Amino acid sequence: MGIRAFKVDSFTAEPFAGNPAGVCLLPEPRPERWMQAVAREMNLSETAFLVREGAGFRLRWFTPAVEVALCGHATLAAAHVLWEAGILAPGEVACFATKSGELRAARRGELIELDFPVKPETAAAPPAHLLEAVGANPTYLGRNAFDYLLLLESEDAVRAVTPDFALLRRVDVRGVIVTAPASTPGYDFVSRFFAPAVGVDEDPVTGSAHCCLGPFWAARLGKTELSAYQASARGGAMRVLLAGDRVFLGGRAVTVLRGELAV
Repeated sequence: MGIRAFKVDSFTAEPFAGNPAGVCLLPEPRPERWMQAVAREMNLSETAFLVREGAGFRLRWFTPAVEVALCGHATLAAAHVLWEAGILAPGEVACFATKSGELRAARRGELIELDFPVKPETAAAPPAHLLEAVGANPTYLGRNAFDYLLLLESEDAVRAVTPDFALLRRVDVRGVIVTAPASTPGYDFVSRFFAPAVGVDEDPVTGSAHCCLGPFWAARLGKTELSAYQASARGGAMRVLLAGDRVFLGGRAVTVLRGELAV
């Protein structure tokens, strides 16, 4: 019998929007090299691998190029699959052991809510090639444990960014967030996320980036519940709620493919 595999569009209520993620339900742990090969075969920004561990699940995420320490949209996809496949009852909380500690997901009405750690940024000087590669002059620049954050003057400026990905790949960082206040009604801020160094030129919707964007915008806008839009070509929306050192990311998900890995 093959390994059950899914393709799920996260942070969207409509298929073929949001951020697609692979999800593999493993009957037992598999070698890292094998998981990396599967992620390369899936060729999505991230593929999640789940295996039962105690009362919860061990969860790991791989891009086509590397394993990553935190991924929001593939965690949302994994939780969605566990409920949809009947592995968890609708009212059960999904508990994941990960490289970023214990993460949880719960159903809140139509949304899946992820319980993630806050990853705030601090002001930083731009490294070599960063501003040239992004092609923008930020009004503020910061860095957290994973990424650089560039604050631009407007939503139009965020949407207009056209990075030089070959040059950006030379910057020693997981990814680069560009963000601005939203001019689109219904949203507090917009963002985009570029991560060519880990094999993803532009990620459509990035949950882990909002572990930084949440506290960043909460401090500037003076509120702890925010509505976010990631302005990639596919686009995606999420609710962001700050609570101390945790950030709760709410979004929807749609399964677009179910099958089995034959190997």
